[in-house]
Amino acid sequence: MTAAAPRFRVLAIERREWPFRLRLPFRFGVVTVTHGRQAVVRARIRTEDGREGWGVAAETLAAKWFDKDPRWTDAQNEHQLRRALEIAGEASLAAGANTAFGHFADAYADQVAACAREGLNPLVASYGRALVDRAALDALLKLHGAGFWAGMRANLGGMAPHPVIPDLAGFDFAALLAGLAPLRRVHARHTVGLVDPITAADQAERVGDGLPETLEEVVAAYRHRYFKLKVGGDAAADVERLARIAAVLDRLPGGYHATLDGNEQYADAEGALALWRAMEAERRLDRLRDSILFIEQPVKRAQALERSMAALAAARPVIIDESDGDLDAFVRARALGYAGVSSKACKGVWRSLVNLARCRAWNAAEGGGRYFLSAEDLTTLAGVCVQQDLALVALLGLAHVERNGHHFVDGFAGRPKAEAVRFLEAHPDLYADTPRGPRLAIREGMLALDSLDTPGLGATVEPDFGAMAEMPKAEWPPPAGGV
Repeated sequence: MTAAAPRFRVLAIERREWPFRLRLPFRFGVVTVTHGRQAVVRARIRTEDGREGWGVAAETLAAKWFDKDPRWTDAQNEHQLRRALEIAGEASLAAGANTAFGHFADAYADQVAACAREGLNPLVASYGRALVDRAALDALLKLHGAGFWAGMRANLGGMAPHPVIPDLAGFDFAALLAGLAPLRRVHARHTVGLVDPITAADQAERVGDGLPETLEEVVAAYRHRYFKLKVGGDAAADVERLARIAAVLDRLPGGYHATLDGNEQYADAEGALALWRAMEAERRLDRLRDSILFIEQPVKRAQALERSMAALAAARPVIIDESDGDLDAFVRARALGYAGVSSKACKGVWRSLVNLARCRAWNAAEGGGRYFLSAEDLTTLAGVCVQQDLALVALLGLAHVERNGHHFVDGFAGRPKAEAVRFLEAHPDLYADTPRGPRLAIREGMLALDSLDTPGLGATVEPDFGAMAEMPKAEWPPPAGGV
């Protein structure tokens, strides 16, 4: 099956972007976000039988997540990601014919090395390849009239053992892909940011747009059963805030599930463990603590893969997210006691599938189900961006996914009305028409995904490229000696 995977060349790459504003401020880690920009990449490919077609990928140019170095401004963080896209694009245009997976795997080491020479870390480097690879895969699927789920199960991308993933030498990727059973519904795991109002008493003023603002209003409107709770690195303050959140969630009939996201806010494993011990000592957190499925990246990435996480992992599974920089990061994390790794489309479709293979191989070897992927968000906006991420989550069989774009961003706000209507008409199960225009439809806490089974990577409809600006040339590296 792998030998028959189609090969193609990348003929052209276009990079565009557009600005958006959040309806509510979103604080996570070291940043409070009020606005942003989305990158949109188009790739034109030619298969060896002479057919040509375009594909698209979209993702937020997120500041202070890929690189949290305080030297860099948010604008410079955006330029880092633009530069990673430029490097990946130049390499793809220069490459010969290859399979979709081959384009990624053969270029990976050079992408990381080229970015490193310009002071860009592996997580930034992965963003550049992720969007180019997704756009090329989208084009390939559309040329074959194949949806993402069917195309991947048939291994249209040619996924196979490769020297870039030596720990999976001999692994049967074709069998793994053929055995996947994409989900048609997933739970939306609602993110509670560090400045989110829990009750009306937390608000000096309201946005007043008719949409839920407080956590109380969110659970009443969307009826979530899964939540992602941000913590800020101060155990006492975190415990008190979690207790206020628990006072709302504990009232939900039928129970709930939660994850804790540290966003690297604890200096070391001991600090993260101290938070857990403080939670154990707080009776107001008994039910919330019992609901916690796993803890996400509690420790700063500089320390996260340096010392054992076994003590905290004995209480709850711990996963890496920001530490998932190099392609072998999960392998190193496993040796330190971590059990999971995040799946984010911004880090690459192929990376998620490589890590899924690792989970399957390790669980088979140990005879259990310890190792897992979690589905996390990078403020995936309505349209191509959220649909590609959801298509990946469904393929991986992940039952719940962090979704925050539906809450912090007002649907298709900032995009032409006609574009929003096209997506609504093509995906009436995923979006709902509201007085404020089409928005992600969360019903009983869940997302319906049947309409993602369409030619392409979760979307056949494309955005209005004319209503976007050409991406500016990256201003990176910065001038020597300063910001």
